[in-house]
Amino acid sequence: MAFNFGAAAGTGAANPTGAFGGFGTTTTTAAPAFSFSAPTNTGTGGLFGATQNKGFGFGTSFGTGTGTGLGTGLGTGLGFGGFGTQQQQTTLGSGLFSQPTQTPAQSNQLINTASALSAPTLLGDERDAILAKWNQLQAFWGTGKGYFNNNIAPVEFTQENPFCRFKAVGYSLMPNNKDEDGLVVLVFNRKETDIRSQQQQLVESLHKILGGNQTLTVNIEGVKTMPDDQTEVIIYVVERSPNGTSRRVPATTLYAHFEQANIKSSLQQLGVSLSMARTELSPAQVKQLLQNPPAGVDPIIWEQAKVDNPDPDKLIPVPMVGFKELLRRLKVQDQMTKQHQTRLDIISEDISELQKNQTTTMAKIAQYKRKLMALSHRTLQVLIKQEIQRKSGYAIQADEEQLRVQLDTIQCELNAPTQFKGRLNELMSQIRMQNHFGAVRAEERYYIDADLLREIKQHLKQQQEGLSHLISIIKDDLEDIKLIEHGLNESIPIRGGVFS
Repeated sequence: MAFNFGAAAGTGAANPTGAFGGFGTTTTTAAPAFSFSAPTNTGTGGLFGATQNKGFGFGTSFGTGTGTGLGTGLGTGLGFGGFGTQQQQTTLGSGLFSQPTQTPAQSNQLINTASALSAPTLLGDERDAILAKWNQLQAFWGTGKGYFNNNIAPVEFTQENPFCRFKAVGYSLMPNNKDEDGLVVLVFNRKETDIRSQQQQLVESLHKILGGNQTLTVNIEGVKTMPDDQTEVIIYVVERSPNGTSRRVPATTLYAHFEQANIKSSLQQLGVSLSMARTELSPAQVKQLLQNPPAGVDPIIWEQAKVDNPDPDKLIPVPMVGFKELLRRLKVQDQMTKQHQTRLDIISEDISELQKNQTTTMAKIAQYKRKLMALSHRTLQVLIKQEIQRKSGYAIQADEEQLRVQLDTIQCELNAPTQFKGRLNELMSQIRMQNHFGAVRAEERYYIDADLLREIKQHLKQQQEGLSHLISIIKDDLEDIKLIEHGLNESIPIRGGVFS
């Protein structure tokens, strides 16, 4: 039996994860045009819902669901059950944080994988060793099929297999919103500008999906741009009671309603590729999640990731499998960096505007102070003149005489050479001298930039090297001239003897 490597090779599809950093996956198909009424066939999976991602060990949703109270007065509409309906407590689902039970099929899968990587018996000769190395390479890469026996189907290698090398552990921020806040995230395959331009139409469409009940109001909490021309829209629904009070519909209840088959198809027609409830994880859920490593992740690496967590109270480790997941996180990080930079630019503009307002306000305050001082002096002058006219023709009273004596005494003390006036004159002269010498020193003081000083040193060094080279050349020339002179002096007597 001949073995064909080309026919055996396969490709494993990498599943893109949701916005929470690997908690769920979705497979989407973009709509041809932006319209809240144009249907699009998209396969969606909730954040913690049933997905194709096998790497994180998540199966179904958080729990078995909550009581939605479909009944009195709402017919086939949304029907959140009013204010008197008690919500059923959610429980941990069978496939979320609990360790999956080892089935016989999974045991056989592990045995077949071990056989394909270590001892295939497909050809019965030395080529099986080459086949084992090829299967190991496919397992390390996380794609392809591993043939090992003629009577058993080949093993499908995916990036979730324990031998895949392209794995890492990152950290995602855990949501801190309460279930009572009622925040639900809808991810649209549309640009942010398109969503904002038709925001009112989106609200009306969501209200129709909820049954068009007049006691329900759809509100948009925020709109945020995401990579790959996607937009995240955070909504909440307010339910009004007949007595005039209102409350927000819990996030888990609204999310459970959106996950119904007919509602999900209606959301897909609006362009929704993913929906999730933005609620915080309970301490028991976080503990259960951290205790069980995700499928295909080495427990030692998972434990080390928990130790290296920079903020265990806010961050949670999540696996990153394959380059697509790494690229997705990189795009999200770039997007968040751009948003932070935009926010910083807005804050900088606000600070500049506040500084201008502060300068204007300070100038006005100084102007008003001067005006207040002038008015105070004018008021004092008016009071003085009025008091003079009132006291005109009256003799100086005893208290006024006593006040005049006190003022004369103070004036004499101030004018005494050895008292305050002399000391004030001395201090004034010292201050003038210090200001004069300080001004002179300030005029003589100068600074040179460090880069300019370095350039000047480099230039002087080159000049010095050039002068040294020139001096060496002059010395060599002087030695040559001396040698020529010496040769000429020796040749003159010889010639004289010959001609004589």
